[in-house]
Amino acid sequence: MPNFSSLRAQFPALQLRDAAGRPAVYFDGPGGTQVPQHVLDAVTDYLVKANSNTHGAFSTSQKTDEVLHTAREAMADFFNAEAPQQIAFGANMTTLTFHLSRSIGRTLQPGDEIVLTRLDHDANVSPWLALEERGVKIRFLDFHPEDCTLHYEALGDLLSAKTKLVAVGYASNAVGTINDVRRIVQMAQHVGALTYIDAVHYAPHGPIDVQALDCDFLVCSAYKFFGPHVGVLYGKQAVLDRLQAYKVRPQDGQPPYKFETGTLNHEGIAGTAAAIDYLAEVGKTCGAEFAGRYKNFSGRRLHLKQAMTAIQNHERHFSEKLLAGIRAIPGAQIFGIIDPARLLERTPTVSFRMQQYTPAVIAERLGRENIYVWDGNFYALEVTTRLGVEGRGGIVRIGLVHYNTDEEIDRCVRVLEEMAR
Repeated sequence: MPNFSSLRAQFPALQLRDAAGRPAVYFDGPGGTQVPQHVLDAVTDYLVKANSNTHGAFSTSQKTDEVLHTAREAMADFFNAEAPQQIAFGANMTTLTFHLSRSIGRTLQPGDEIVLTRLDHDANVSPWLALEERGVKIRFLDFHPEDCTLHYEALGDLLSAKTKLVAVGYASNAVGTINDVRRIVQMAQHVGALTYIDAVHYAPHGPIDVQALDCDFLVCSAYKFFGPHVGVLYGKQAVLDRLQAYKVRPQDGQPPYKFETGTLNHEGIAGTAAAIDYLAEVGKTCGAEFAGRYKNFSGRRLHLKQAMTAIQNHERHFSEKLLAGIRAIPGAQIFGIIDPARLLERTPTVSFRMQQYTPAVIAERLGRENIYVWDGNFYALEVTTRLGVEGRGGIVRIGLVHYNTDEEIDRCVRVLEEMAR
């Protein structure tokens, strides 16, 4: 049995205590995870030994070039991309998506259509809504409010020869639903549309394979998978080549560089590569049993697939335990998939409301117990609007990752039970 609890010692933040001596319970993972010591060391090491701008004729600049290339290779392995030049870095997923939407918008004509979903974070909505000023029509795929799964059977009616792009989240940051991205990509390809996948919420919870998905773009943020605040974009080479980027004139006109505006967060990118190495080590120590699933992979790519599959398997127990605990609380309403037989269709991110309290009051009470959860809409405005809770405080979101524990879940549920009583 993999010992995930032993990994906690690698995260300095997990060792902190409040004034009462209570350890912090980090259930705020969907908003950003904690980082292992290896990532902290990589950031410090870069700033001490390689802090410079790129393409200079001196050692620190040359080391910086090496750091960026190493990080592109690491992210290519994480995504199973064909080559490191398909990886671009940016401030975050939102900034990268606005940049790409502007470039893609250059290719569109009035009357062209883009399909979005009402299950997405607004970072995969507003950048495309901005193209309405060019006469582009936006169409939305709805979701079933009963279990917060996409209305796949309606997608065919939204797609046509006018559809130029379909943007969808790999998983919902609000309610945890994992979408059938491969199915959506195939349907979009049938009408010749590009596909843009927001994998920000999914990335810390399961394996990603852009070649198997065959998507045109996939984007995420390293601070959601145990790294620093850096955005990462994958794009198919042919699509990146033909798109015209908005950039300063001296910037390299080849991908991925043409999509990287200004000086990058070099120390953050160094930490991103270190986060990938951390996950690869998790694969070696906790995921050996899954090696047989990935016979076509080797080296770090194999270890990353083992890691993310082991994490997915480990977190399924968290989902079951947390869902059961909240379901037993009188007056609690959970949003999303709750069937224990369907836990592979969701991440361990559970959102709920309680009859007696607003989400803010619940989050504040948990915060006083040194338990960190989010309340509100988490920028998933379409989700909370569709669920009828926007303007009513939204929802409470508890988000677990692999460094959390059963004891932390018990501690959180006990507080909620006390509130209900």
